[in-house]
Amino acid sequence: MAGVVDYVWMDSPVGRLLLAADEAGLRQLLFADGRSEVQPQPGWREDGTRVADAVGQLRAYFAGQRRTFELPLAPEGTPFQQRVWRELLNIPYGQTISYGELARRLGNPNGSRAVGLANGANPISIVIPCHRVIGSTGKLTGYGGGLKTKQWLLALERVGSGLELPLH
Repeated sequence: MAGVVDYVWMDSPVGRLLLAADEAGLRQLLFADGRSEVQPQPGWREDGTRVADAVGQLRAYFAGQRRTFELPLAPEGTPFQQRVWRELLNIPYGQTISYGELARRLGNPNGSRAVGLANGANPISIVIPCHRVIGSTGKLTGYGGGLKTKQWLLALERVGSGLELPLH
């Protein structure tokens, strides 16, 4: 990460979140109680100034008052991961797609496994909506914040969009 990274812990309906940003934008939004331990990196400073907009927009999202995020994003990853994460931003609020469909959209119909790995490495959960990617049968599959969190996020969006999406 370039420059000084500021971070803040945020309590949310899906648990405690760690948000980190530098001058380029939001770098991380991770679940404190997810599949791996999350801690601020050495040298980061606890300061909510750079993440204040993200915190406000997340609160509005959780309240059902926001469907899209308008934030500068600066996730770090390989060129392929970056392509996957950019494509995730094109999945509309309240909708889901399969890993296979995501791979097809990226021009690699046989790449669902690679897409799944890149999806799982997404460092800016919720804002880059990796929770909107599900198995080809409609079944919920792995999520960094846990399957209950994924189900909760999809239910929030289903209610907010007026769509009825099957949750298995």
